[in-house]
Amino acid sequence: LLGSLQATRALMVAAILLGLVAIFVAVTGMKCMKCMEDDQVKKMRMAVFGGVIFITAGLAALVATSWYGNRVARAFYDPFTPINTRFEFGSALFIGWAAASLAILGGAFLCCSCPRRETSYPPTRGYPKNAPSTGKDYV
Repeated sequence: LLGSLQATRALMVAAILLGLVAIFVAVTGMKCMKCMEDDQVKKMRMAVFGGVIFITAGLAALVATSWYGNRVARAFYDPFTPINTRFEFGSALFIGWAAASLAILGGAFLCCSCPRRETSYPPTRGYPKNAPSTGKDYV
């Protein structure tokens, strides 16, 4: 096989394996799981880390699918390629692009679920209530 085809295959296998690892890491960071129940900050960090792995897996799948799609498009418009050996975009490319975009989107949602840091500002206080005036305050 060509080197570019082997590289796209390796990227897709890496994306699948990273996706599986991301599922396991993100599941341990979910609020409904009993694992690491005593420390909520570590639990949220696990969810964010799972999101980062999902984004990495989605980028690997996107690169592999786009690289192969570029190869198909270049071969299709090459005048020296025989007509009977030209490929077109198939459903596997569209499924790959959709899967990559959903993995990136899901990873971004997981990364947005990180715990908010407490601000160092003092707590806000309301305005003091004024006592009703009797009218004797005027000079």
